[in-house]
Amino acid sequence: MMSIRQRREIRATEVSEDFPAQEENVKLENKLPSGCTSRRLWKILSLTTGGTIALCIGLLTSVYLATLHENDLWFSNIKEVEREISFRTECGLYYSYYKQMLQAPTLVQGFHGLIYDNKTESMKTINLLQRMNIYQEVFLSILYRVLPIQKYLEPVYFYIYTLFGLQAIYVTALYITSWLLSGTWLSGLLAAFWYVTNRIDTTRVEFTIPLRENWALPFFAIQIAAITYFLRPNLQPLSERLTLLAIFISTFLFSLTWQFNQFMMLMQALVLFTLDSLDMLPAVKATWLYGIQITSLLLVCILQFFNSMILGSLLISFNLSVFVARKLQKILNLKSDEHIFKFLKAKFGLGATRDFDANLYLCEEAFGLLPFNTFGRLSDTLLFYAYIFVLSITVTVAFVVAFHNLSDSTSQQSVGKMEKGTVNLKPETAYNLIHTILFGFLALSTMRMKYLWTSHMCVFASFGLCSPEIWELLLKSVHLYNPKRICIMRYSVPILILLYLCYKFWPGMMDELSELREFYDPDTVELMNWINSNTPRKAVFAGSMQLLAGVKLCTGRTLTNHPHYEDSSLRERTRAVYQIYAKRAPEEVHALLRSFGTDYVILEDSICYERRHHRGCRLRDLLDIANGHMMDGPGENDPDLKPADHPRFCEEIKRNLPPYVAHFTRVFQNKTFHVYKLSRNK
Repeated sequence: MMSIRQRREIRATEVSEDFPAQEENVKLENKLPSGCTSRRLWKILSLTTGGTIALCIGLLTSVYLATLHENDLWFSNIKEVEREISFRTECGLYYSYYKQMLQAPTLVQGFHGLIYDNKTESMKTINLLQRMNIYQEVFLSILYRVLPIQKYLEPVYFYIYTLFGLQAIYVTALYITSWLLSGTWLSGLLAAFWYVTNRIDTTRVEFTIPLRENWALPFFAIQIAAITYFLRPNLQPLSERLTLLAIFISTFLFSLTWQFNQFMMLMQALVLFTLDSLDMLPAVKATWLYGIQITSLLLVCILQFFNSMILGSLLISFNLSVFVARKLQKILNLKSDEHIFKFLKAKFGLGATRDFDANLYLCEEAFGLLPFNTFGRLSDTLLFYAYIFVLSITVTVAFVVAFHNLSDSTSQQSVGKMEKGTVNLKPETAYNLIHTILFGFLALSTMRMKYLWTSHMCVFASFGLCSPEIWELLLKSVHLYNPKRICIMRYSVPILILLYLCYKFWPGMMDELSELREFYDPDTVELMNWINSNTPRKAVFAGSMQLLAGVKLCTGRTLTNHPHYEDSSLRERTRAVYQIYAKRAPEEVHALLRSFGTDYVILEDSICYERRHHRGCRLRDLLDIANGHMMDGPGENDPDLKPADHPRFCEEIKRNLPPYVAHFTRVFQNKTFHVYKLSRNK
């Protein structure tokens, strides 16, 4: 049996033996001026045209998404508090730190306020730069203060325009990746068109602007484009070094801007390991990429003040060794991401759980399975059909190549024949193939991760339709092979699809751009204005994670808990605060809230009387199950659940009964919110 390493040595020997002949051919070609100049001019023209189109399509996509955001909220005409409220849930929390840096008297004081923050979690001082991925907000705030733009551009516009500008980079990177794989910029154009026409499934930037993934995914796309180029054979040393630099910078920025970076890069590391094991990737290049991953993550770890979640990540564990991983996890006593593993265990049926955190994720639509109607939308644009077509062919080729590389009967002669044969898979194609398969599984299992897959789906499908290798293999299999037919198919099919997309979706896109709406949330605006006018600046507020992020942004008040859930002590706090929606005695709820220094608690009718989720997934149900209490309403309960000793707090407090009035005084209410001030008696 011949090992993979031996086969690599054979191939290297063959290449070195053939090199003199190849050099002679090159010399002969250099002596033949016929057609050489025209080919060079055609290449320059193609690069110029393709590059110009890439930049234009990226900018147009950015403007399109920014216009949709403006039209949906009438963002330029609403009040500042309404603009801030439009940054829902954790988005508002992240933006609040940008605002905090701008309001600081000096940059040094702004940094100090982030490193020693005592307003995000009451009665605690935390290092926000360690806990959260907010270096991008810090960088933007510094830029805004340094650049002479304050007179011309409001801070909020500088922020959102930066994010929409990153979308231009994102689409351009997808375009370039598809171009590199197929050899024609027409493929990149089709990928960009598919990205835009499938906007519902490829991005959510226009309504979740500050979300971490909107910062990170453009850099991830740049990294994939750079790796695709790096895996090409026969790169010049300078090109290889510059590409490695691009991979390192994009990997570092991707890791710095998203807390889930380690899980994405772990899958990427698995891609590299698989290809390296199957001899589909040069071992030296795989080693370089492993090193870049580790270096980038460790550098981010240093910038985040040695964040233990990064040090003990599975990526570090995988790349360094299982032994080192076990030692690190024991030494560091990691608990920051334990909720993720509990969630995964319950999600894949490895045991039922009553854990509040795991069930909170399980009941969120974003963490459920990918809805089946997603494929209907992707099929309307022909993307899904094209993707399956290309995927089936490349997977077949990959199996053939892998089987050949692992075959026991491989000989030097057969290896040489395989190198020159018709069934081959380029390293860059193999990398993108395994990449799209793994992220496809991730998207199918967790809907929130579909944006990683669908954007790459556009790249992979467009590459295949414009790939001469794909069409050559297909035409040979049906005995219709002809070089002219390959040329016709690889250009005519994408052009026809582009015409179809323009015909079917252009009118709808124009309607979207002309449809004007306006932000309308008077109850939340009234609440924020009341807090600003009627409560002390140092007052501590308790409530739902989503609402408190808005309270932090709009009023600057201190919070008991917030939506950034990657901390075990914060998760315990949140469970305690959420007892306001459970069946607990007023004295117990008061004691829990006061233990966090709470001055005011905000109750939301939309949570107390929730109808959005089915029974068993309403927040009050999750709390009842975690507390061992029977759920409300018709339906079965587990046999060991008991009736609660007290009524539901959020309902009973509104009756102004003596036990509740003794501890809570209502100070504000409207159709949505009820605010109670806590008494200081024990």
